[in-house]
Amino acid sequence: MDVFWALPPVSRTITAGAVVVSALGYSGMIDLSSYVFAQRYLVTLKTVPQLWRLVTPFLITKPKFSILLDPYFLYQYGSGLETESTRFSQPGDFFIYTAFICAVVVRHIAVTVPGIEEDYPCTVHSPVIRKKLRGCGGVTMLAQNYILSSPSLSMSIVNLPNLKATAGFMLQSAIFLQALSLAFAYTYAQDNPTRQVSFFIITFDAKYLPFAMLFLTFIIDGPGSAMTQATGLVAAHLFDFLTRIWPTFGGGRNYIFTPMVVKRWFGARPGAAQARGYGTAFQGRGNEADNATRAPGFNQRGPGRRLGD
Repeated sequence: MDVFWALPPVSRTITAGAVVVSALGYSGMIDLSSYVFAQRYLVTLKTVPQLWRLVTPFLITKPKFSILLDPYFLYQYGSGLETESTRFSQPGDFFIYTAFICAVVVRHIAVTVPGIEEDYPCTVHSPVIRKKLRGCGGVTMLAQNYILSSPSLSMSIVNLPNLKATAGFMLQSAIFLQALSLAFAYTYAQDNPTRQVSFFIITFDAKYLPFAMLFLTFIIDGPGSAMTQATGLVAAHLFDFLTRIWPTFGGGRNYIFTPMVVKRWFGARPGAAQARGYGTAFQGRGNEADNATRAPGFNQRGPGRRLGD
């Protein structure tokens, strides 16, 4: 446990959650259909919105060997960013980055992937073929020519691990862990473009890593999963544009920052030192910290003099 708590907080939490939720789901101990992304259960007035579906889709891996492989990629590049990247030098910075990535991925899927005609009576521009599958508990599948990721799951799914023939297809747009892993890998590659990384048995520069991951997903799971995973790359590039490219080269302002309350969640204290991969970072002292540590009557700011006077 001491080793676990010594790991980077955000990366260890997401990775541990992914292993636990996926293992319980694919072993049949919990019903994963209650945790995947389903927009019709989030935006609804008929029942209480199931808000946990905004988080849990990022904790569900693909079945079989992916239960080990997906968390490995997630932690490998997530922890590398959390401990080494100069982008996230202050406590809570990596948490805000992760929250931004998840928000963009969920927003993209929610806009581009419709559910059924009743949910979107005015937005379906292509005919939908509704096919009833026998022997799958009355599961309704939606097939569209132009949709590259599958629709939300039906309420009639009661035992997701038993849907051997259809689970792979339906989960392509209902879980986003691979999109989050690709976002971590893309940002990691931006920070370390020439670092050598090993991808299975191949070694190459890190700048090619995101495209290698996308290509592997395309080969194994098809274009639908690859397009869903690519939303992570789009989200990571948008974060890079808004926080680095636009403020540096476009003269704009960076509106994405870490609130003080989030910094305190992650143990930020004035003057506290943090061991980083590139050295030691010190938390800056604010006015409140200065007032608390200085003696009463002490003049905090001198009159100021020119250098040499």
